[in-house]
Amino acid sequence: MADLSKYGRGGSDEEDEEEEEVEESGYKTVKDAVLFAIDVSESMLRKPAEGDPKKPDTTLSPTLAALKCAYALMQQRIISNPNDMMGILLFGTEKSKFQDGDESGRGGLQYPHCYLLTDLDVPAAADVKQLRSLVEDEAESSDLLVASKEEVSMANVLFCANQIFTTKAPNFSSRRLFLVTDNDYPHASNRDARNSAAVRAKDLYDLGVTIELFPISHPNRGYTFDRSKFYNDIVYSSMPSDPDAPAPLTADIKAASSTAKDGISLLQSLLSSVQSRSAMRRAQFSNMPFEIGPGFKISVKGYILVRRQEPKRTAYIYLPPDTDKPQIVSSHGTLVADDTARTVEKAEVRRAFKFGGETISFSEEELAKIKHFGDPVLRIIGFKPLDMLPIWAHVKQNYFIYPSEEDYVGSTRVFSALHQKLLKDQRIGIAWFIPRRNSTPALVALIPGREHRSEEGEQTLPPGIWIKHLPFADDIREPPQTEVVKAPDPLIDAMRVVIQQLQLPKAIYDPRKYPNPALQWFYRILQALALEEDLPEQAEDKTLPRWKQIHKRAGQYVVDWGRLLEEHYRLWQRENDRGPKTMTNGSTKRSGGAAPPSSAGLTKKVKREAEEGGGGLTDDELRAAYAKNAVNKFTVAQLKEWMAGKGGLGKGLTKKADIIEAVIGWFETKMEVD
Repeated sequence: MADLSKYGRGGSDEEDEEEEEVEESGYKTVKDAVLFAIDVSESMLRKPAEGDPKKPDTTLSPTLAALKCAYALMQQRIISNPNDMMGILLFGTEKSKFQDGDESGRGGLQYPHCYLLTDLDVPAAADVKQLRSLVEDEAESSDLLVASKEEVSMANVLFCANQIFTTKAPNFSSRRLFLVTDNDYPHASNRDARNSAAVRAKDLYDLGVTIELFPISHPNRGYTFDRSKFYNDIVYSSMPSDPDAPAPLTADIKAASSTAKDGISLLQSLLSSVQSRSAMRRAQFSNMPFEIGPGFKISVKGYILVRRQEPKRTAYIYLPPDTDKPQIVSSHGTLVADDTARTVEKAEVRRAFKFGGETISFSEEELAKIKHFGDPVLRIIGFKPLDMLPIWAHVKQNYFIYPSEEDYVGSTRVFSALHQKLLKDQRIGIAWFIPRRNSTPALVALIPGREHRSEEGEQTLPPGIWIKHLPFADDIREPPQTEVVKAPDPLIDAMRVVIQQLQLPKAIYDPRKYPNPALQWFYRILQALALEEDLPEQAEDKTLPRWKQIHKRAGQYVVDWGRLLEEHYRLWQRENDRGPKTMTNGSTKRSGGAAPPSSAGLTKKVKREAEEGGGGLTDDELRAAYAKNAVNKFTVAQLKEWMAGKGGLGKGLTKKADIIEAVIGWFETKMEVD
């Protein structure tokens, strides 16, 4: 039905109660081993003719782009997944090297035209530096990246990958071979060689290794990758031992031709495709009994498809005083009694709660019985129309469930029938949900979801059913009492024009184009420490608004809207009697709002500022002084008064030099926008 591999893995449910005991059997550590196999041929080494010299990424050859992609993934994994393995195997090269061998040794003779650039292992700082020097130094890369005059045997390439996985990652639960090539028909005239390669691919799948193909097409040369010629026998749609294995990519990665139209380079396409396939699948719960009716059960798996990515702490590090090289902290903890400092064994620990002023302790078995509401289950108790579910009824992140055939054969057919019926009738299921042992039961809504695909045919969201936690009565609060003033139609029409001018391309927000700046800054600092690089001075923030473009496209419309808003606001004040009213003592009172400060105190403040030389400066006066580099002729009081009307500009500044610098910076920014 769908491929869930590219939607990431869900971590532990952070919103569950702290006292819940998570069943460890469902959360075993999953280690991943990824081996890049990159084709080095004449066509893969050829640079695109349509590349833009001002954009280096668009002038890369496919082989170098694949190496940069592997380098980027290695940088990411050395921080986020330090226990995972990565390796890079070049095939089709003039030189040959395998593990401890070289081009003149036994390793080179065993696998001719296969060059193991980085052996499959946990990436170290030296490996990342070596790969960086290769992708950045043209002389070094040109010496190594030389295409062989003889055709490389794909059976040898796959057998070489088999031996690497067998020797380096024999017990890893996730092992994957990322194959990057633009040759869709190796051994076109040798059927025996093609059959031999298919046998080697079958051996890899029997070993538990998944082959991920990243096909590269060259539309500018009139060439489109055709999987049916060779790779349909190499890349399986599913593994024999794992029917839920990811399906192959349905869209080719285009080289060069798309750069002129949408600015997408081959490197960006490869990075996007590899990152979408690089995350391991990890279910929040597996083989959950889904009870549709009394005695009628199927099994499902649950995933979290969308979640906030946060810094992941895998270890503590410290900088020893005698060296600047970071070291990993090895820590351990013990329970100690407060009164005697005696080490307390785990069996002696009991939890206690206060009831009526007395402390009552419970054993682990008693606590387990108290918190036991039944085995994990998802049980439908009724159905409701979809429009009865309010949009605000949201308590925590949603689960996405998918059928599993492991416990109940035929679960996929039953699940599909239920999914289609809910979609057709626009209904939701109301269910009793216990996700894990000893977890708190919840009432949830089962919402059917349709399949979504991109313009290239790539699946962006699979069909399935969403589990949405429903709030209890105690979770619902009454909204605060506020006065809502509806905007008049002319104001709405004017704002519609502003919104239309600021719409993103195709009116679609793509979060992949806007990485979390705080998270990236965190990783960048860790990367600099790990690779012994200079610490960066400023973070790259792609979420910052593009002021010049916004001003160019919508600046005048925003100014016009502001004038229109002021007109309608004054009209609304007159119609609703909300304007300032004159009091009997000569002061003013604003109806319907908070009382202003006392007029006496206000008069004293104005007089004091006038005595200190503080007059009301206008933008024109300061602009003229800025043009003559004479801002320092004004007093601190005058500049502070002017800055108070600029949205808190220079707030907290006391020194005149700092205040003048803030004023000059404001005018410089203003001039750039104008």
